[in-house]
Amino acid sequence: MRELIYGCMGLGGSWSDEPHGSHHVDEAAAAVQAALDAGITLFDHADIYRNGKSEAVFGEVLAATPGLRERIRLQTKCGIRLNERGLQTHYDLSREAILERVNGSLKRLRTDYVDILLLHRPDPLSDPAEVASAVGQLMAEGKVRQLGVSNMSGPQIEALQDRLETPVVANQLEMSLLKRAWLESQVLVNHPGHLDYSFPHGTVEFCTRNNITLQAYGSLARGAYTGVEPETPASPEAATTELVAQLAAGYGTTGEAVLLGWLMKHPAGIAPVIGTVKPDRIRACADAARVAEAMSRPDWYKLWVTARGSNIP
Repeated sequence: MRELIYGCMGLGGSWSDEPHGSHHVDEAAAAVQAALDAGITLFDHADIYRNGKSEAVFGEVLAATPGLRERIRLQTKCGIRLNERGLQTHYDLSREAILERVNGSLKRLRTDYVDILLLHRPDPLSDPAEVASAVGQLMAEGKVRQLGVSNMSGPQIEALQDRLETPVVANQLEMSLLKRAWLESQVLVNHPGHLDYSFPHGTVEFCTRNNITLQAYGSLARGAYTGVEPETPASPEAATTELVAQLAAGYGTTGEAVLLGWLMKHPAGIAPVIGTVKPDRIRACADAARVAEAMSRPDWYKLWVTARGSNIP
């Protein structure tokens, strides 16, 4: 099953402590409707997005739209703490923190449960047994239905899974035509160029083998090939932008659908997370699954080689 996910990080206004306004709720409502129009039913959050305001405005949309909660699935993340105790960023997957942050997310989202809880980043100080205890309690209370992770390698997931009584169902990583370390690491194993990529080799294969959905954030390449003018006309970015437009015309679709279709063509079953707040651009993603099915092998490789700016070995 090829699925798109709507990423809600852009909703709620600024990252400051300033409260959100009614216009931010209206913006969120428009984005949610555009996502539904594009066939999206899974919405991605994190407790830290816009200092909690992303969840808060989404909660207002849910409260104002009877029946919406039953039509969608929600996931949120915990594990990152911002601007606390003299630190700009630190991680906290202690039992107490997981329980506290999930309860805070549920309150802001105005819902009794999330369909998936993701552990946002690996916490070197976390005890897998503590994590398992917190997750077990949240599931027993009906507040969390499934567990996933984000930014974790295969061995990290495996070590965590040893203590869990529930399977890890998702791993969210940065994956796109622009951020290709996940792909380059697959083919450069026996090549000097593998040293240029820090992506943990084997993670894609581990997730595929264990039925863990790879969720790709940054999947639209942050507008590099569809919404931002390339700085250098002769750059790989400029050539890729031109190729994406050509393929979009050839497949009778949008550039956004080409970029997402390229990801979804991969047999790992990648689920792109769309982060734009612009309704027109959200709707432009709707055709991605069809493009993934229709895209030829040569076109898939042309996009990859053009984006990397050099041939593959």
